[in-house]
Amino acid sequence: MAEQATAGPGPNERPAPPQTTLQRIWDSDVFYSFRSSKVTMVAAAVTAVIFFMAIFAPWVAPHQPFDVATVDLMDAELPPSWEAEGDPRFLIGTDNLGRDLWSTILYGTRISLTVGFLSVIFGLLVGVGLGLVSGYVGGYVDAFIMRVAEIQLSIPGILIALLLAGILRGVLSAEAYNDAVVWVLVLTIGTSIWPQFARTVRGSTLVERNKEYVLAARVIGLSRFSIMLRHVLPNVMGPVLVIATINLAIAILSEATLSFLGVGVPPTEPSLGTLINEGQNYLFSGLWWITIFPGAVLAILVLAVNLLGDWLRDALNPKLR
Repeated sequence: MAEQATAGPGPNERPAPPQTTLQRIWDSDVFYSFRSSKVTMVAAAVTAVIFFMAIFAPWVAPHQPFDVATVDLMDAELPPSWEAEGDPRFLIGTDNLGRDLWSTILYGTRISLTVGFLSVIFGLLVGVGLGLVSGYVGGYVDAFIMRVAEIQLSIPGILIALLLAGILRGVLSAEAYNDAVVWVLVLTIGTSIWPQFARTVRGSTLVERNKEYVLAARVIGLSRFSIMLRHVLPNVMGPVLVIATINLAIAILSEATLSFLGVGVPPTEPSLGTLINEGQNYLFSGLWWITIFPGAVLAILVLAVNLLGDWLRDALNPKLR
């Protein structure tokens, strides 16, 4: 009797319902490692808050810093509201043009994130495409692409971005450059980061191209392009996601560096780097808040994204599971 009682569920008992897709994702190894790391959860929360406030800056910001009709030069260089000369209307003070610094930081972060995301997407598309071709085709094509990538990797990325920005600044008129400055930054920063994607994808493609499913695809007569796109590409995207996350922080920092050096976003619609550049001119005059607050937001954003990238690298590494 005891054996019958423990043998299994009775005839009136129903089996457990199958898990939904969200439940399977939540119970996966990746999300388990996410829930197990408090540092990662804090980094994700900080990143989400910054992203949300930047994306919805027109609704979150208390002022419109780029509207000349709402900016008053009489409000210039006001300290944070908790200081004696502060104004309650401006929580963390104003800049040298009288713009609310908190609102300007939100809009500046929006520009920095836009440039960062578009740069990573551009670098990813170029790097993954060249890496697939290099690893699958091989021969002289592989040698040429990898030699170009190695030469570029031997030069600091910020110098390549500065070189390209300088060339485009000389080719285009001042007005045309300012109108297209976001796309110029995307082109320059994306060009400086594509070799990392290309080398990673090329190494993974060299492993995948000799596997049985690729050989079977060749036997049934699929073209090289179809094999690379439909069969090889999905199997080499794991490391690419990790590199993209880490490069997002690098792209944001590169944009801030270029803007700080004066070849990025103009002061009329500043990014975080432009705000830091404008503020450092007044740092020794006691107007510390114009530099400190944008710099703090930039540092926190880059640190949070880097922590997420490190977690994703470990979570997707089968050797660490």
